[in-house]
Amino acid sequence: MITLGIDPSLTGFGWCVHNGSVIGAKRVIGKGVFETSSKRPFIWRYIFLRQAVFKLLDAYPEVEALGVESPPFGEQFSEGLYGLFIMVIEAVFQRRKNVVFFDPLTVKLLAKMDPSIRKGQMDKADMVEASKADTGIKKWNHNEADAFIISRSAARFWDFYEERVVEEELTPSEKHVFARKHTYKRGRRAGRTVKKGTVYREGERFFRFSELTPEYVDVRVLFERGDRYVRDRQN
Repeated sequence: MITLGIDPSLTGFGWCVHNGSVIGAKRVIGKGVFETSSKRPFIWRYIFLRQAVFKLLDAYPEVEALGVESPPFGEQFSEGLYGLFIMVIEAVFQRRKNVVFFDPLTVKLLAKMDPSIRKGQMDKADMVEASKADTGIKKWNHNEADAFIISRSAARFWDFYEERVVEEELTPSEKHVFARKHTYKRGRRAGRTVKKGTVYREGERFFRFSELTPEYVDVRVLFERGDRYVRDRQN
């Protein structure tokens, strides 16, 4: 599966196009970083980066689905990152591409593959080393490395969701993120199973925008319908 991974940032917007069907350097079809200057008006930067996503999807029409890092809520500048996140997802929505979201801590967990072996925190250098080890490509910007892990994980998620990969074939990190379940053993909820994995959270952590009809994606049509509804209600 060919996926586009995006690590949104106003200063270092990392992206990577990944082919999950091959190994080595050929896994990476393309990668790079978009940068915008803080001297630009903030809205210009958001619009520019949204258009950059459109340009990537035009340049790589073979992309089947996306993975996007979602903002870390409660952190510094989280509101600004959320604004950028919305602009990115609007471009994905307009192109009707399926997308899955991974928060920053989840991206680092997925990079470990097996947290029982690779313990401790994953910093920028560790993410770069993980990308080097998987692809054999020596030159990585840390934003590109994050985007690679996101694109690789997105490919694995969609393969798992579409049953091309079974749970037993997932890495320990993937199994925890994608398919996690918890069964309470004590208390009032004893015996109750809660499904926490991403695969159970459609409409929250992943979206199948490809299933939407063209009319649904065309906001102008929806606005006209809503406008008629408001006028009718007022009358």
